[in-house]
Amino acid sequence: VTRESVIWLGTWDHSYHRRRRNRPPETLRQKDRRAEGSLESRRHSPHRRSKERSRAARISQVPRQRGVSLDGFVPVCCLRGSTALTDPKLLTVPLDSLHRRLGAKLVGFAGYAMPLQYSGIIDEHLHCRHHAAFFDVSHMGQAALTGPGGAAALERVVTGDINGLKPGRQRYTLLMSDQGGIVDDLMVANIATSLLLIFNASRKLDDLAHIRAHLPSNISLLPLLDRALLALQGPESEAVLSSIAPGSESLRFLDTSVMPLCGTEAVISRSGYTGEDGFEISIPTEYAEVVASALLADRRVKPAGLGARDSLRLEAGLPLYGNDLDESTNPIEAGLAFTIGKRRKETWDFLGGTAVRHAYDTGPRQRLVGLRVDGPAPVRSGAELRDSEGAVVGRVTSGTFAPSLNAPIALGYIRHDRTEDGTLLEATLRGRAVALHVVPLPFVPHRYAR
Repeated sequence: VTRESVIWLGTWDHSYHRRRRNRPPETLRQKDRRAEGSLESRRHSPHRRSKERSRAARISQVPRQRGVSLDGFVPVCCLRGSTALTDPKLLTVPLDSLHRRLGAKLVGFAGYAMPLQYSGIIDEHLHCRHHAAFFDVSHMGQAALTGPGGAAALERVVTGDINGLKPGRQRYTLLMSDQGGIVDDLMVANIATSLLLIFNASRKLDDLAHIRAHLPSNISLLPLLDRALLALQGPESEAVLSSIAPGSESLRFLDTSVMPLCGTEAVISRSGYTGEDGFEISIPTEYAEVVASALLADRRVKPAGLGARDSLRLEAGLPLYGNDLDESTNPIEAGLAFTIGKRRKETWDFLGGTAVRHAYDTGPRQRLVGLRVDGPAPVRSGAELRDSEGAVVGRVTSGTFAPSLNAPIALGYIRHDRTEDGTLLEATLRGRAVALHVVPLPFVPHRYAR
């Protein structure tokens, strides 16, 4: 078993595996006790894997009051495309040294060494739901689009009404291919004389090239390589941020403003990817640690990594590019028709507009739905979904254990005639049939500051 093959269980612990090699053989009773009480990363040979219960099942059976560590639980879908931390090609974010001082477990993700967790994914997840969590998302792409008519030019390749985006406002939109597929989902903010674009980390180079290929010569799209991006999420985030950035409390959901912060000017938007109230903060790289330290100095704030970020967004029913969205996905079947502005539906004059309009008018062949699993174990991405007659009607695209619900959940694409709430489906998990039900999204209600 290689380090890469267990990276989804957490980071490789050399001392733990040395102890395993040196300890005497375990009895069957000792093995059962260890399976119930320990969530440490461990080896899984093929002939044992089919006999062991899933890690999520063990988590649901561990009494919380015993103080058992839950660090080993990792939502697998958040690490799709991850690499070994020892990869010499990995880049580092501006806060890399801070993450290491805070004891983060790092993994390679989207070409960067990124924190997976600090105190534990479930602990960080629940702290975000009840208090405030700090996320470093500086691996994501930031770019400025400038020039006369920039908004109209960008509309050629995105679904949103960018011309109608008022100064100080931000919009979630989709970058489209000429076949009607989703190249990426992104945020666009109107910052006075320019538009600020935020791309997914794994797609930022593709996005820049794709947009530039459709821009006139008088419009420029410049990557902002000297800026970090931080996120503060949770119900106490307003109180925390307003203590060091007075005026930020006046922002409403998707408002964006340039304001002073810790000796620099920051672009602060009231947005995020957790379903909670919160903020995203774009700042010059050299101020990243100053701002991060100021936020983390507040006792209400805990650092959180990729693991909690993924489980939070899945509970909020937010699709993740590379899992739930890709270039084969039509916006209508993904439930993202709201990203197509009312004015844009009059002409459908964006890339792939004809194909998207057809799906909008006639209905898509499949839809993205929420799924609740009947049992303790999560069903993972790629699992086929079958109806009561045994016919394959879809597949799971994201699945994990939901700490807020103490139950496994999933997103998946289902044939259009099987998407009614309450529909019973079945998947196979380690050779066993597992029942799932179609449920409304989101799993956990959004709490944006509207």
